[in-house]
Amino acid sequence: MTGTRRFPVWLFTVWVLTRVLLLLFVLRVLVFPGPDVTTDVSVIYHGWYETLSTGAFPHDDVTWQYPPAAALAILSPALLPFLDYAQAFYVLALLADLAVLCLLRYAGGRPGRTVRGAWLWTAGVALLGPTVYARYDLMVTAVAVAALLAGAGRPRVMGALTGLGALLKVWPVLLLAGAASRRAWFSAAATAGGLALLFGLTAPGSFAFLTAQRDRGTEVESMGSLVFHVARHFGWKGQVLLNYGSVEFLGPYVDWVSAAALALTVTAFGWLLLWRVRVRRLPPHALADAAFVAVLLFTVTSRVISPQYLVWLVGIAAVCLCRRGSRMTLPAGLVLAACLATVLEFPVCFANVVASDRLGIALLLVRNGLLLLATVTAARQLWRATVSGQPPTLPPRTARTEESLAPS
Repeated sequence: MTGTRRFPVWLFTVWVLTRVLLLLFVLRVLVFPGPDVTTDVSVIYHGWYETLSTGAFPHDDVTWQYPPAAALAILSPALLPFLDYAQAFYVLALLADLAVLCLLRYAGGRPGRTVRGAWLWTAGVALLGPTVYARYDLMVTAVAVAALLAGAGRPRVMGALTGLGALLKVWPVLLLAGAASRRAWFSAAATAGGLALLFGLTAPGSFAFLTAQRDRGTEVESMGSLVFHVARHFGWKGQVLLNYGSVEFLGPYVDWVSAAALALTVTAFGWLLLWRVRVRRLPPHALADAAFVAVLLFTVTSRVISPQYLVWLVGIAAVCLCRRGSRMTLPAGLVLAACLATVLEFPVCFANVVASDRLGIALLLVRNGLLLLATVTAARQLWRATVSGQPPTLPPRTARTEESLAPS
């Protein structure tokens, strides 16, 4: 029996040890440096839970900026009524984390595959610290990973999971960037449309999130924020305030930078469209590779780069690394390094970031620089593999096309 088929004792041991530590931090048995990251769950999420339990959405709360299926994640702690809300949420986050590990381990154990993806997931989530368990993004990422692993072999399953993910937090729609099968697109549209209709007919305020972010500023961890971090040292008169649920820059020229970020996002999607037009071949691995590039592009051009966004990238990068000889090894490594820089800038040194001091600016330059480099590198590799150059030669046992990584 090969090494990839043996029970991964070391992998599981490291996962257990790191996750116990994360649970101790979110349960406040141990105190993690920096601001308390658990208040989103114990205060904000719990408040939304109380409103959602009445059958309505918190549409009067400007911090509610999520599609309607997000209500499922916020209400999910009701599945564990013997725990208080926050404790139940953390347990469910742990179970979602474990589900991703098991999916990646299964995928990595198949012929021609590798468990590097499972290791990347184990390390990346640990490096991001307790913030990961105190946000519902881990649950969304679990749905996205399952969708990608269903892959080209089960396009309808992939499409259904993608549609669900899109109504949980929008970004999973980017998983379709490399989908060649129309069945995946139709399934995603049918699932998202059906769920949207159901929520729209049964719950008031389901789509208030569409207008909730019109007046947002530029979040202090985004690419564009670096302009104002530096400008504050040269007399810029703006402010750093809690706005729409995040710490943002508000003041002169912020609208310009936010508009520039939006223009860059449009440009990024234009590049993706050009790639789809120019593509010459879409081997099975291109599905995950294209999703990775698309989410990277969305992340680096966004006017908000919250720490939990990194868990999206870690999950998709882990799927890419399940394939032996993946072209995304370097970008995945850069994302892993960005996870370490992220936990240092938030929550450990977030006061320095808010103050725009030298340490705060340096940490943001490193983190955002790593993400930008990962984006450029991944996009270049995707273009080379699917548009220009020769396709890589695969070993005979992995030359089968349209192979699904999903469990049979």
